Amino acid sequence: MKQITLKAEARCANGSGEARRLRRRGKIPAAIMRPRGETTPIAVDAHEFELAVRGHKGGQLLIKLDLDGTPSDVLLRERQNHVLTGKPDHLDFSQVNLADKTRLTLQIRLTGEPEGVRVGGGILTQILRAIEVEVKIQDLIDVYEMDVSHMKLGETLFVKDLQLGEKFHILTPGDFAFASVSAPEEEKAEVPADGSAPAAEVEVIAKGKKDEAGAPAAKPGAPAAAAKPGAPAAKAAPAAKAAAPKKGK
Repeated sequence: MKQITLKAEARCANGSGEARRLRRRGKIPAAIMRPRGETTPIAVDAHEFELAVRGHKGGQLLIKLDLDGTPSDVLLRERQNHVLTGKPDHLDFSQVNLADKTRLTLQIRLTGEPEGVRVGGGILTQILRAIEVEVKIQDLIDVYEMDVSHMKLGETLFVKDLQLGEKFHILTPGDFAFASVSAPEEEKAEVPADGSAPAAEVEVIAKGKKDEAGAPAAKPGAPAAAAKPGAPAAKAAPAAKAAAPKKGK
């Protein structure tokens, strides 16, 4: 893991007022978490910090921090940015021992085009973008690149499939999926073996045919309401008078 050097100065006051004063002076409020749990408030130069971290795309960042002439190895754990400007508002460091194993986050980047996407028209989904590992600081890499060009349609890769080597102890459960190649949504609907439409579609078609066959014929130009089923029977039986019995001769 690449290590950068950064100067810092101790600060005595805390609070939002002191933080605003530091930012006006071109400083970034920060804090170092010590191994025993105590916290040391510090400040770093904003311009120097931006230059030092330029181009860094990984998760944690290993820094040789020069605090008023006293060097210490720290990890940049969290960077809080201003919601509008995007510039760093606060930094959180943790002091580490390079000889000890530390619990860290390892970023995963997928490379290559899966066979299931290239040939089968599937969709590649990355489910996990980082995993938890235990490793010595100097052995940590910024990003682990995983080649997925061999993945076929319907295939899923799990954390246990990652080959990180003996230096890494993976803490994330092995049965967690981190990548899959699936069929497009429109192709997932099951079609009967005889090629007929799905049941729901058959019901709609059958219903439409029944309504068409059972509906009375509408007169040309007649309003739609006149064709409603259930009209009174008396209006539809003019032949009743002709069938009435004749009076005696």
